Amino acid sequence: MYVLFLLFQILGAVILGFGIWILADKTSFIAVLQMSSPSLKTGAYVFISVGALTMLMGFLGCLGAVNEIRCLLGLYFTCLLIILLAQIAAALVIYFQKDMLKDELANIVGNLIENYDPSNEDKRNLRDAWDYVQTQIACCGWTGAKEWENNEILRNKSNTEYPCSCSNRSKDLAEGGGFCSLEDPINGTATYADWPVHEQGCMAGVDEWLKSNLGIILGVCTGVAVIELLGMILSISLCKNIHSEDYTKVPKS
Repeated sequence: MYVLFLLFQILGAVILGFGIWILADKTSFIAVLQMSSPSLKTGAYVFISVGALTMLMGFLGCLGAVNEIRCLLGLYFTCLLIILLAQIAAALVIYFQKDMLKDELANIVGNLIENYDPSNEDKRNLRDAWDYVQTQIACCGWTGAKEWENNEILRNKSNTEYPCSCSNRSKDLAEGGGFCSLEDPINGTATYADWPVHEQGCMAGVDEWLKSNLGIILGVCTGVAVIELLGMILSISLCKNIHSEDYTKVPKS
């Protein structure tokens, strides 16, 4: 019985840690979204709040079970129900608004690429995070390398330079970021088709990652939901077995 309450403590710590990781991460696609969109930062604070609440509920549930306090068990059940309903609502919103979320991501990355400037130190973290994404996924742009033609710096240089993190050559990747120069541009001009870069856009790479890890994601979500349901059932069962409230068992400070 107490193992289940302990699981809630661990589950809360994991959710809390995930929220902190979103805020602290500076090198992945999550960092790009977090620094470009306030909605993800808000989501991180939601994760932290839910994690802290889950840990608190695990403690209260254990306290209510040990001391046979029905009001604590009832509070435990109510909070679990609210958390479970909120998770279901969030899943439905994500599912039915997925096209809108894709458009938002496309706008975020499009603005990032258009304003990408290696000399701008104020946006260095955001720039480094996107370079990291393109290097790790082996992609270029959100839908393809053509998006980089919208970059003001590359336009001014007639596209005779290209993003190093997009390159399919190891010597360019050693630069880490910024722009690399074409060796032999024709008539001093070029297009994205002349760049030695990956053809795949990062959207396709992210989709592939989600598809390959979909089983793990669904398994984790299902496991969390099952633990929450078991906690609700356990709290109701314990409440029924407590025939009378005895507040003398409440710990005194």
